[in-house]
Amino acid sequence: MPEDKTTQNDNFVNDDTGDLAAAFAQAAAGQAHVKYVLTLYVTGLRPRSQRAIENIRRLCEEHLAGRYELQIIDIYQQPALAQGAQIIAAPTLVKQLPPPLRQIIGDMSDDGRVLVALGIALPENPERPAPPARSDAP
Repeated sequence: MPEDKTTQNDNFVNDDTGDLAAAFAQAAAGQAHVKYVLTLYVTGLRPRSQRAIENIRRLCEEHLAGRYELQIIDIYQQPALAQGAQIIAAPTLVKQLPPPLRQIIGDMSDDGRVLVALGIALPENPERPAPPARSDAP
């Protein structure tokens, strides 16, 4: 009978949480260089569209400065582009890169919701108290 020569790969089994934290920090640092490709579909110069443009530009400059490409498309002037992207409401922000593809509908005024949808880590807010610790003990 042949011998079983199965070996354990130390790269996948690691009880040292310090290494895990370091790996996470390294992965998060790598995200700082990822370029975002965004398209915002708006309906002319309506107030909601103007707010969406202002809000997404502000968020991009605050959180993605120098590593984003934002294209703004007026679906009144270029309806074929909106139809090709299957846009059913406006304003709609489409994140094409990095994957996964995401669509956010609205005026982009909820910073937290937009950042989470874009996959951008929320900055720690020292003014907001930490959630209470849960006790799983009986």
